[in-house]
Amino acid sequence: MSAVASFDAAPSDFTGWMKTTRGRAEAALDRVLPAATVVPTKLHDAMRYATLGGGKRVRAMLVYAAGAWAGADGTPAGAACLDAAACAVELIHAYSLVHDDLPSMDDDDLRRGQPTVHVAYDEATALLVGDALQALAFEVLAKSSAPDRAAAQVALLASASGSLGMAGGQAIDLDSVGKALAWPDLEAMHRAKTGALLRAAVMLGATAVHTPGDRESDALAHYAAAVGLAFQVVDDVLDVETDSATLGKTAGKDAMHDKPTVVTTLGLDRAKTLAQTLHGEADRALSLLGDDADRLRDIADFIIGRSY
Repeated sequence: MSAVASFDAAPSDFTGWMKTTRGRAEAALDRVLPAATVVPTKLHDAMRYATLGGGKRVRAMLVYAAGAWAGADGTPAGAACLDAAACAVELIHAYSLVHDDLPSMDDDDLRRGQPTVHVAYDEATALLVGDALQALAFEVLAKSSAPDRAAAQVALLASASGSLGMAGGQAIDLDSVGKALAWPDLEAMHRAKTGALLRAAVMLGATAVHTPGDRESDALAHYAAAVGLAFQVVDDVLDVETDSATLGKTAGKDAMHDKPTVVTTLGLDRAKTLAQTLHGEADRALSLLGDDADRLRDIADFIIGRSY
């Protein structure tokens, strides 16, 4: 996989960088996804439908921002490794959304401003889309660099995606319908369901070409933990305050499904305060990493200030 652009050529302002980086991730995903004309055409068309043309690409941006801090984009090989990692986390994220939207889980019909995959195609195809996107994520990452480093990155992504990470968090979420969770339990669920993959994105970018020292790794992990939880807190606030057209998904669906949220557990004002507290924690963690971590700071600002 070749890089679309390097950070050296990216705009200096965050808005321009974000647009360029999203375009870079989109182009990389377009290259790794099978063409819709390749048999089985319906499956490949649905995979592309689920993945391309939408989404905030926060996970990809975290990969590229951490990679910029680590200097990974300075060579074609390093840039290609970042592209592979960005694709991998976005493919895992896309598969999780396809499965989350199924009638057997959240039963939703709107995602990224368009019909969900099981509505646009059918449930069986949606199941296979999720399966295939997950497999493709690990294939892309496994081929991205030297065997030892690729194996470590695959293990990192697998841990974040599995029963102790994203999938486990979703299982707890489903089991919690109609229940009032205490904040520590809800926090643990969100750190697994949402936070684990965001943390993996940061660490995949930071370790794309070399392994940071313990002090730097700890700082990155603390940053990732803070923005990962903040992302979900803001999501729950927006679910209350924002309409479906702006969100690109069904607003208020957690309340409709009687699921515990940060807002129902802490209240709206405390949820907003928590988001700001986590923002401060992220900034303090990055203080150890110098000016090269500025893009990570920008992403924390974006996560807290977003309206969708």
